[in-house]
Amino acid sequence: MRVGFVQNRPVFADAQHNLDRIEELLQGQSADLFVLPELFATGYQFKNREESRSLAERVPGGPTTHALTAIAKKHNTTIIAGLAEIEDDQIYNSAVITGPNGYIGKYRKLHLFDREKDCFHPGNLPLQLFDIAGAKVGVMICFDWRFPETARSLALMGADLIAHPSNLVLAHCPQAMITRCLENRVFAVTADRVGMEERIEGEPLTFIGQSQVVDPNGNIMVRASQTDEEVHVVQLDLSLARNKSLTPRNHIFNDRRTDLYPPL
Repeated sequence: MRVGFVQNRPVFADAQHNLDRIEELLQGQSADLFVLPELFATGYQFKNREESRSLAERVPGGPTTHALTAIAKKHNTTIIAGLAEIEDDQIYNSAVITGPNGYIGKYRKLHLFDREKDCFHPGNLPLQLFDIAGAKVGVMICFDWRFPETARSLALMGADLIAHPSNLVLAHCPQAMITRCLENRVFAVTADRVGMEERIEGEPLTFIGQSQVVDPNGNIMVRASQTDEEVHVVQLDLSLARNKSLTPRNHIFNDRRTDLYPPL
């Protein structure tokens, strides 16, 4: 399986510009799956829920999902990308999964970070896996990384790969995702953005880039810079994620002592 990420620098509230830039960045690139950042088409720092509502779209049915489906068809790929979603007056920080044949599914961020709580409703969809190019792919968004139950749940469901659209401002995530991959023996693709936003006075946000692909042994297969727009594609051997044995006598799931762990 060939997977890639796009690391972009979105212009706030200019979805068409940002979609056009994604098309430019994908020129000449080929993969079975591309992961794009969280809120890649709108920018991140909404001031309040009214503003996030003004830029939120239906999923599916909205223009961004439609545009991503067209890009996926053009490149014969699947795309997982973050966007603001509206449904029944609820606003979610979501990810859409779409491919050459159209909409596949969506995920809504479970763990909202800081001011996101003023702009979005917590995700209300169960974790699930999507079949993409022979792989079982789970999705989590940005701050979901900080809660190990998210990645562990997806791994126990059978995930080979976790797609992780992000807008990272905390320094710890790139290294923490190595741990998530080691804990669960899965691949992870974190797609982050770069640039800075200061739409709330006195609260500048600098996004740290460092989009990456990590393998089930905790090796960084590729990591982008902290400052530049970049696209990278790597080849994955999915058998690595399907072998949960550390030694002939140690299996990371079978050896768990669930009989003695307290309820989580």
